[in-house]
Amino acid sequence: MIYLASRSPRRRDLLDQLRVDFGVLDLEIDESFPAGEAPEALVRRLAVGKAEAGLALLAAGTTDTVIGADTIVVVDDEVLGKPRDADHACELLGRLSGRCHRVLSAVAVASTAGTDVRVSASRVCFRSISPQECAAYAATGEPLDKAGGYGIQGRGAAFVRDLQGSYSGVVGLPLYETAELLREAGVAL
Repeated sequence: MIYLASRSPRRRDLLDQLRVDFGVLDLEIDESFPAGEAPEALVRRLAVGKAEAGLALLAAGTTDTVIGADTIVVVDDEVLGKPRDADHACELLGRLSGRCHRVLSAVAVASTAGTDVRVSASRVCFRSISPQECAAYAATGEPLDKAGGYGIQGRGAAFVRDLQGSYSGVVGLPLYETAELLREAGVAL
């Protein structure tokens, strides 16, 4: 059996596109990050942590496979987390307004055979966002549970003038890398 260690409905929808049967493990891990941790190391660590925590929840000696994923937004070499509230969302979006940033998404697959991880890197460029637009967007609640304070799969797409890389990676589960890892784990797609 394959499990997705994620509460994200977006990740579930993306994994559905690969046409694999999977269950969902609802778990909580510490997603804080120490100052100075490199963004790629951080996103890898979080994805692996989720996959391995999910595997630990299952019975000993299981033949199950667990997928963990994490996505971060990086601007000026700083990781922008999820906003605390609407004001913080506008602060984050103000930093992204009229410029480009990186989105790193890591996916890890864990089983008793071990854990493997891949990272997808994308470049997203925003148009300028007015304070009024930001306030209206924040009022929808959409940015509150998303890295960097926006969802490219929702209303936040109106801010994106250019995307280079993986759309599914920016949403939260890079499908190319996920399919690659599942094939290597012996899962037929």
